[in-house]
Amino acid sequence: MSPPRDRIAEEILRLCHARGQGKTICPSEVARALADEWRALMPEVRDVARGLAEEGRIAVYRKGEVVSDHDTGGVIRLGLPPG
Repeated sequence: MSPPRDRIAEEILRLCHARGQGKTICPSEVARALADEWRALMPEVRDVARGLAEEGRIAVYRKGEVVSDHDTGGVIRLGLPPG
C-alpha cells in the first residue's frame, strides 16, 4: 500500500527545504524515504511533484534548468523555486 498523496507532498517539501536553496533532490530519495518497495512509488512521486511545481511550491529541474514540460520523462531533480 502506498502512502497518501499528502504524505508524499510533505516528504518532497521536507527534503527540498532541508537541502536548501540552489540544491536539488532526486525523486527516488522521496520514494526511498516512504516505502521499502520504492520503485513502485516513483510514478506517484513524480505526479505529486508535478502538482507542487504547478502550484509554485517547488521547481522541477532537468540538466540544472527549470523545466515545465517534465511530463515527457527523463531524469529530473526537485528543488525550491529559484529566487
